[in-house]
Amino acid sequence: MKISKITIVLAVLLTFGSCAELQQVVNNLPTTGGPVTQEEIIGGLKQALEFGVVEGVNILNKEDGYFKDEAVKILLPEELQKVDATLRKIGLSNLADEGLKVLNRAAEDAVSEAKPIFVQAIKDFTFADAKTILTSSNDLAATEYLEGSTSTKLAAAFEPKIAASLDKVGANDIWATIIQKYNTVPLVKPVNPNLTEYVTNQAIDGLFVKVGDKEKEIRNSVSSRTTALLQKVFALQ
Repeated sequence: MKISKITIVLAVLLTFGSCAELQQVVNNLPTTGGPVTQEEIIGGLKQALEFGVVEGVNILNKEDGYFKDEAVKILLPEELQKVDATLRKIGLSNLADEGLKVLNRAAEDAVSEAKPIFVQAIKDFTFADAKTILTSSNDLAATEYLEGSTSTKLAAAFEPKIAASLDKVGANDIWATIIQKYNTVPLVKPVNPNLTEYVTNQAIDGLFVKVGDKEKEIRNSVSSRTTALLQKVFALQ
């Protein structure tokens, strides 16, 4: 495994007790443009995540943003795969196709509402978090930190947006028809899926994929560090 100077030096930070000692080590890190402060390290990582959120939202918040991107496309859960297969057997393939499409349309419509929720979550970033992320060899360390620390809160905040979007794009009506037709088929076990919860979780997962793509890009491509702060902080890698 390739271990950079910043990984070794920041690992030493864990052995220091005071902020003054931590800052002294940070000041000695090899960078261009002068020493990097704790605030700059935190700010640089926050900026990278915010850029990832904004770019991810912009990509996904349009028609087919989810639906035609295989990396994030919302597929049917196991329970609804049975419904889909049954509808196709009885000649309702068009209805089955539309059912899948409207789930993605709801996510595409609602995802812009996630931007302020994510940005607010990023504001809680600390220097301890920054140390952990910068000393990691994982190109998705910042994204995984954000996902692990915010997913539950994000789902709770985002779910009402998805519920409104399901209604806005007509998904609730389409799926009411789908479930009604399926449940009248002889010998099938009736289903009553929670579409709001499912689409919420899938939409958030898809956005994290895009945030992760941006983090990897910033970590691995100097040209993607489009601000002085990003250039300064990520040069430490």
